Amino acid sequence: MAVIGRMEEREKMKITLKDGSVKEYDGAKSIYEIAADISEGLARAACAGEVDGEVADLRTVIDKDCTLNILTANDPEGLRVIRHTCSHVMAEAVKRIFPDAKLAIGPSIDTGYYYDFEHAPFSREDLDKIEAEMKKIIKEGNKLERFTLPRQEAIKFMEEKKEPYKVELIRDLPEDAEISFYSQGEFTDLCAGPHLMSTKGIKAFKLTSSSGAYWRGKSENAMLQRIYGTAFNKKEELAEYLEYLENIKLRDHNKLGREMELFTTVDVIGQGLPLLMPKGTKMVQTLQRWIEDLEDNEWGYVRTKTPLMAKSDLYKISGHWDHYKEGMFVLGDEEKDKEVFALRPMTCPFQYYVYKATQHSYRDLPIRYGETSTLFRNEDSGEMHGLTRVRQFTISEGHLIVRPDQMVEEFKGCIALAKYVMTTLGLQDDITWHLSKWDPENREKYIGEPEVWNQTEQHIRDILIELGLPFVEDVGEAAFYGPKVDINAKNVYGKEDTMITIQWDALLAEQFDMYFIDQNGDKVRPYIIHRTSMGCYERTLAWLIEKYEGKFPTWLCPVQVKVLPISEKYEAYAEKVGAELKKNGILVEVDNRSEKIGFKIREARLAKLPYMLVVGQQEEADGTVSVRSRFAGDEGVKPLDDFISQICKEIRTKEIRKEEMQEEKR
Repeated sequence: MAVIGRMEEREKMKITLKDGSVKEYDGAKSIYEIAADISEGLARAACAGEVDGEVADLRTVIDKDCTLNILTANDPEGLRVIRHTCSHVMAEAVKRIFPDAKLAIGPSIDTGYYYDFEHAPFSREDLDKIEAEMKKIIKEGNKLERFTLPRQEAIKFMEEKKEPYKVELIRDLPEDAEISFYSQGEFTDLCAGPHLMSTKGIKAFKLTSSSGAYWRGKSENAMLQRIYGTAFNKKEELAEYLEYLENIKLRDHNKLGREMELFTTVDVIGQGLPLLMPKGTKMVQTLQRWIEDLEDNEWGYVRTKTPLMAKSDLYKISGHWDHYKEGMFVLGDEEKDKEVFALRPMTCPFQYYVYKATQHSYRDLPIRYGETSTLFRNEDSGEMHGLTRVRQFTISEGHLIVRPDQMVEEFKGCIALAKYVMTTLGLQDDITWHLSKWDPENREKYIGEPEVWNQTEQHIRDILIELGLPFVEDVGEAAFYGPKVDINAKNVYGKEDTMITIQWDALLAEQFDMYFIDQNGDKVRPYIIHRTSMGCYERTLAWLIEKYEGKFPTWLCPVQVKVLPISEKYEAYAEKVGAELKKNGILVEVDNRSEKIGFKIREARLAKLPYMLVVGQQEEADGTVSVRSRFAGDEGVKPLDDFISQICKEIRTKEIRKEEMQEEKR
């Protein structure tokens, strides 16, 4: 048993509980024994303890004064213990059914747990069999027993069990680490805990999915098979969560985007290389034109167009070759070829040479370069997902070359632009702000001196505080040449991705010998802001699909209006209406199929179109249209000119109309 503290010969041990009451004991007690002393009901519900703020196993023995909180399934950390124990039960079930499977790791996570195995891919039928075996194991009710072994004995123990991944984990532990194991019946696993006292403590669980995962997350390592599951204390809570999972699957952009014919992927083209279909392309085109006009006409940017690749020499100057090469697509071999090229992972070094092509004085600054950049990053195949993690993508990239005295205000301007873009897209409530800092314990990852990093991080911190933006600080998330603000958002499954980055760079101007002439005629190094105004177009499209469940604001829709003649007699008028809408820049389709009008309306609804214009004899005679919308259902008959005026205003102002009608009323 683990023991907390060393009790000396003195008065009774005092345990201060969560409610402030104090329990006194003559000798050492385990957390479980203390819970049982408080009440048998609490002992049955207990999952772990929190001793002086640290989570500990129920088996942990306390022999000194401390504060103690008994954790149950109602506490997040208590629920984690249930889920962690469930991962061990799953591993035991897998070993029973597939004895040759090798064990890797099996932690609890925010949504449940997973376990990685060296094994062939698991089918849904396999998961069902594993679930059935897990139920048997839980019913057996074996106690979980904790024990420790010296390092060499622990290695030998796992070698005899033919578990190479466990052996590797033990070898990587510090020499003085306590190597602990948990056993339940015939199954034993290397684990630090904590765990439930018995498998019977698992009340409700489900295996949700399986996928490939590299050992330790590195593509050069073996591809393992990961089984995901979840567990709750009550069956009702599990049922509610599974219903939630089914609902979010309907919003998953990887599913919905394909169903709406926005994008697709093809194996022979490759992972992380999505094909935007005409509707998806139209949406990205709309976003791109908006951002370019916004930056150029309202925020003072000038546009550049630079190559998609460059010689390795460029990336060696910038430092990317030393710090980022593994994330680049390299064309050629340095040992064999006279020149080696690489597809660009970012645009900054190229725009620096646009700046250097002309001499600049202090009066010319700031210069704000914008470019719609296609970039390439060699992401691990296990990381690929729809449009959110891809190997080729397009980004609203920009670099501001500024005098040091302009840096703070220009940085604020970049934040203001990002906020405006997010608000216009209706995403302002879904983002979180992060100050991404360097890690002084990992100096080889970064260039520059500590003083520069500390100063620039403090500048960003002060700006965020002044602007009243709530933010968290992330150590080790800075780029190798500067700290940054990351604006993040979560997908429907809760995974957080960076949408927009604004980075402070006080170092690369030196690398590229960039300067401006100050009022005294001296050469001075500028500062640089690396930023995106919206980020990656593909990732933003994925975000919009999930945010709006495919029901996009009208200005973003690839088809904004569908004209529906009630019979073939009114096709000519429908075409006339469509032509008038097109003339006003409205994206329109005319449905002249020989289908019943009810069928056409239902199809248009399923396509999540903003507007349908139904036309027949009366509409043709009066020059009107019968308007049905996704927002309010039947909006009545309107003169065509009035409808055009209404929708053009909605598109021009980028209005986000609220859904006024319930789905069941449609």
